[in-house]
Amino acid sequence: MDDPSSRQHALSLLTTAIHAGHDVHPAAAELMALDEAARLREEDPHTDRLADLGGSTVAVRRSRFEIDLNRARDEAIYRTPDMAWGLEVWRAPLPVEVIERSLAFYDRFYAEMAARLDELADRGPFVVLDVHSYNHRRDGADRPPAPAVDNPVVNVGTGTLDHERWRSMTDAFMATLAEQVAGGEQLDVRENVRFEGGHLSRWINERYEGRGCALAIELKKVFMDEWTGEVDEAHLRELNHALAAAAGAVVRAPVAP
Repeated sequence: MDDPSSRQHALSLLTTAIHAGHDVHPAAAELMALDEAARLREEDPHTDRLADLGGSTVAVRRSRFEIDLNRARDEAIYRTPDMAWGLEVWRAPLPVEVIERSLAFYDRFYAEMAARLDELADRGPFVVLDVHSYNHRRDGADRPPAPAVDNPVVNVGTGTLDHERWRSMTDAFMATLAEQVAGGEQLDVRENVRFEGGHLSRWINERYEGRGCALAIELKKVFMDEWTGEVDEAHLRELNHALAAAAGAVVRAPVAP
């Protein structure tokens, strides 16, 4: 017989892919110094497909190089190279109207996320899987990848998580994901090795403390060539299936009262 308390604490799940986008507003595009290939290399292409787990998903089409939704509002526009991996993003200082348009997009996104998550929180505890990807061949297309010891295939960021309340859920997610195979290898899944989570997960974990949480999921770009953009479709599908299996474990995980 079902345990009523388990039903009461069943977790709702939402996935996000806020860096999947490549679109840039024409007014910003006219001022952008980066070519499309350079932008694509630092964006998170195909994370919308990885995050499509059969439930509710929020995918953003706007490029992080116009407005980065995973940074605090005053850092969300890459105004200097040190904010963008040393890249010179703009050919000239941005006009006020371009800045205001981008920040208005930022504000709309967080207002819409708040409305959506408020509704989820009213129904019970929830988890957001915030899916990203990261480069591991920064030394060049013809150079060896970064050492695996410091670069897990999946980095789970929990830096702002209430571990006491959400530890069982996090452990269930990571353990199930680590059992999966993609690209012919069992997945290397570790916590807070490369990233502890960005602004979106911090905002969710603070705003919905005790009611909901976010895990920041960073997948190493083993499913594509980060220099050419070519995708290994089979590998990407396997990673998507692995995330779906782990998401199933999340919604079944117990939550501390």
